[in-house]
Amino acid sequence: MGRASTLLIIFLVLGSSFATYNLVTMLRHYGSSEGVTVADGGLFFDPITEMPDHVKNRKTSKAPFHVALTATDAPYNKWQCRVMYYWYKQQKKLPGSEMGGFTRILHSGKSDNLMDEIPTVVVDPLAEGMDRVSLLSFSIIFSFKFSCLP
Repeated sequence: MGRASTLLIIFLVLGSSFATYNLVTMLRHYGSSEGVTVADGGLFFDPITEMPDHVKNRKTSKAPFHVALTATDAPYNKWQCRVMYYWYKQQKKLPGSEMGGFTRILHSGKSDNLMDEIPTVVVDPLAEGMDRVSLLSFSIIFSFKFSCLP
């Protein structure tokens, strides 16, 4: 039978020491695993920013969703917005619904006939050529930059 080389043994010892060190450090830093379980309705531990206690327990609090819909003043898009807002209201009426607010972000730069029907924020349209970018939807970013920030 062959013997294990000295270099292999050194790598195994260093690797297991590194793994053990990281495990012990994480357990000491984050404490026990009581806050990590979801069986009792609690959420996972958030290592970056600590969540408030009333948000961790999902049985006693709701975390409502806010729907932000980007839109134009085209007739087909207006119809889509009406349909989406109708189903949003239907879902919000259900018991235990987590639907929060609804905001239609209109990129035409001027108000339209749906302003009284759907909560709407009017923003200026994109600069010429900005709508040709294919990887990111700059219209969404642009609208939040100018309409939703204080």
